[in-house]
Amino acid sequence: MAESNAFKQLEEKDIVSTRTLLHEAIPLTGTIVSGSYGDTNIKNPPHGMFQSVYDYSYLSSSANHIFDITIGATGDGTAVSPSFQKTKKENIYNQMAQVLVGYDVAGNILKFDQDGDLTGGTKYDDVIVIPFSRLLVKDEIKKGTFSITIGVDQTYSTTGYSNFLTISDSDGSDQYYVNSPVGEYGILYASGGGLGAPVSAGLLYYQAGIAVLDTQIFDSKNGVGGTQLDSDGTSVTNMLALHTIENFSDGIRNRITNIQFNNTTELNSTIYFCRANHNEFNYSTNPTYVDGSKIRVKVNSTDEPVSYITSIGLYNDNGELMATAKLSEPLKKSPSTEFTLRCRLDY
Repeated sequence: MAESNAFKQLEEKDIVSTRTLLHEAIPLTGTIVSGSYGDTNIKNPPHGMFQSVYDYSYLSSSANHIFDITIGATGDGTAVSPSFQKTKKENIYNQMAQVLVGYDVAGNILKFDQDGDLTGGTKYDDVIVIPFSRLLVKDEIKKGTFSITIGVDQTYSTTGYSNFLTISDSDGSDQYYVNSPVGEYGILYASGGGLGAPVSAGLLYYQAGIAVLDTQIFDSKNGVGGTQLDSDGTSVTNMLALHTIENFSDGIRNRITNIQFNNTTELNSTIYFCRANHNEFNYSTNPTYVDGSKIRVKVNSTDEPVSYITSIGLYNDNGELMATAKLSEPLKKSPSTEFTLRCRLDY
């Protein structure tokens, strides 16, 4: 703030930093996921390592990429030793594990851990990986809002399913882990679909926007026996071992009926309280403020000086203007009035 070519120094108490979290509901219906546009919104890159899903035909300039889907295998799980695309499936697992889980003290890639403590216990040897677009996730997925509904009828169908599992981070809002290289993550639990109590079904990495699902939730864990991922009656285990990533992704997508979560946008703000005390900023440096060495706004010499505040300038230590705030209307300032103007800088 300037007065007669002078600056008023902002004190530490005049500057406050805040953080605001904005949330947006993201619903992805099964019609989009399973290819409501005749699969023209499903793109399979030539390398065959993942499949991409768009909200519209991906050849259209208005299409938005919403998520990818792929599978990873260690060779230690249900597939035992994938005989088709073996290297690609193992590379995908290793790549995602080293990024999301990290390494042990010996430099070995850690496996996805069922309970999240990374100290032992059950591991996920074969996983379905769903990285969501940053366009949808923004800064992170809001904890406790994620759910995916999947048909788990044993027989493959192109007309729909009647038995469903719901996989969600039901405890995510108050129970999550921070021992991942990419931030916080929660445990996904499956319920319904013939299950009794909820069972662990995977992991959800909030800041990364990646869901990792246990393949066995489509097979031995789903409460109805092994599910089939194509019209030939191929089980999850056989599909993982003997078919392409593209074929497996098609089978999984066909069973997804809904995905929903709330995203999070982190808005950081610095608030500057610019205080104009009663004896400050009562004069203007505008040349038109005086006429013949007399202040225009004063009729008698005993009248109070009056100025109008129209804008605020924020300067650095070198006196260089860094930001300007404009008022919606001029504020009348005199020795009998004081103002505290609140300027907020968002980033």
